[in-house]
Amino acid sequence: MDACKELFSLPAEEKAEYMDAAPMDPVRVGTGFNSAVDGAKLWRDYLKMFAHPDLHCPAKPANLRGTATEYATRTRGLMLELTAAISESLGLDGGRIAEALNLERCFQILVGNHYPPAGPDVGAIGLPTHSDHGLLTLLFQNGVDGLQVKHSGEWLLAKPVPGSFFVIAGDQLEIVSNGRYKAVLHRALVDGEQARMSFLSLIGPCLDAVVEPIPELAREAPEGAQFRGIKYMEYMEHQQSNRLKENAALDIVRVHREILTREDSLNSYPVDV
Repeated sequence: MDACKELFSLPAEEKAEYMDAAPMDPVRVGTGFNSAVDGAKLWRDYLKMFAHPDLHCPAKPANLRGTATEYATRTRGLMLELTAAISESLGLDGGRIAEALNLERCFQILVGNHYPPAGPDVGAIGLPTHSDHGLLTLLFQNGVDGLQVKHSGEWLLAKPVPGSFFVIAGDQLEIVSNGRYKAVLHRALVDGEQARMSFLSLIGPCLDAVVEPIPELAREAPEGAQFRGIKYMEYMEHQQSNRLKENAALDIVRVHREILTREDSLNSYPVDV
């Protein structure tokens, strides 16, 4: 967080090459989510860095690369342990999800967020309602309230617990688990008086992996597979290039079952579309 603060305070010309970056460029510095599609400036400064298989990092500040390298390695190891536990919770072998998603070559991204005080704009949005495109996210906060999660239709404050990570289930976990785990809808509100900071480490499948429900879980489900397969790179490009709208990106892979009735037939047939 200290290194990110230093980066955000650099003169604009020293950040210019990263501020003009496209959604899938390996280093991005900016405001909001994706200023090309936001339609409005959100109360957020951010740094996004691809961290695995290869680390991409701004040259300044000088201490950022070393810190990011260690942070990425340690948090990636923790999320892989969590993935094994999740796999076992689904009645699978501990390594089954890792094998299906080729997590040995997983994609990892680090994100530093800075939310300036909103002043009189009480309830200002730092980041709108969304789910994360990856498998798992570890989020660390600086102690200032702002993260909210949607549960049973209500927004609940995820109050920071000192020395802890907040673990967020992402879209790829919902797909690979055939809906047994749900991608968590969350948002960030801005404090009126204090700056809020968060730092995220997110892992996803190998970019070339085709993500689909694990066959064993699809066979167990009364309605079969809830999602069709999609290459993770294609999914991420779609989610990152459009305005955030809850977990709408999942709709491109969700299997919709409808009843189509022919006028000249007495029978109705369930059809996957």
